[in-house]
Amino acid sequence: MNKVQQKYQPIGIFDSGYGGLTILKSIMQRLPQYDYIYLGDNARTPYGSRSFDVVYDYTRQAVVTLFSMDCQLVILACNTASAKALRTIQQNDLLTGFPERRVLGVIRPSVEQIPLFTKTGHIGVLGTSGTVLSDSYPMEIAKVSGNHLVVTQEACPMWVPLVENDETDNKAADYFVHKNITNLFRRDPEIDTLILGCTHYPLLRKTIDKFLPAHVTVLEQGPIVAESLSDYLNRHPEMDQKCSKNGSVRYITTESVDNFEPRASLFMGNPLVAEKIQF
Repeated sequence: MNKVQQKYQPIGIFDSGYGGLTILKSIMQRLPQYDYIYLGDNARTPYGSRSFDVVYDYTRQAVVTLFSMDCQLVILACNTASAKALRTIQQNDLLTGFPERRVLGVIRPSVEQIPLFTKTGHIGVLGTSGTVLSDSYPMEIAKVSGNHLVVTQEACPMWVPLVENDETDNKAADYFVHKNITNLFRRDPEIDTLILGCTHYPLLRKTIDKFLPAHVTVLEQGPIVAESLSDYLNRHPEMDQKCSKNGSVRYITTESVDNFEPRASLFMGNPLVAEKIQF
């Protein structure tokens, strides 16, 4: 008897630009059997400096687009979208229009790991201006761990351009990374756990490590989100059964593929082919 082929229902991974590819890469390493669609809104990046309303509108467009491609589950692999749009999408859009679909973010999984590592109770967050201004990390940390943890944030507006222009290993990267880390630890020298609150930042990890105190534990979102997704699918077999498993990945961008493909290849570590889409 021929095996009945499962309907193509990939897991959607969305980011405003390229950083979410670090999340996708970790997820694919942890869960290689699933099908994935990566959607980057590269034509309208960055989201970090945009208002809550604009980020919500853009993120909702992307989520609905992925739903139209039969994604039953979408991961917002973007800290700004997770901070400014996730809750509204979960509480309003899913309930009214897509009750069987699910949208998850990257902030909560990272925050849940903090109690496993901190000894001093002092936490640092490095992120975009939008993520820092949203106060999403301090609010989520308080929900998970109470108000006894001290959270200090530092906005790093130059880090994303450094990554996206492949300038991660030069004097400019050293200057800006050193400046922001110095600012953070000057305000709170007791920080012992540091969240990289932007999906671009793992590509600066070598430079970050040069300027961090040796005792500080760095939490990278890729492996954390991948493990959290695996746990979610185990706890929700009804969703797991909806997600097709052919080990495929499809890349979609709102930008020119000629611009997207070489930059995305830097993040994924291998050449790739993309498609252009318009909302």
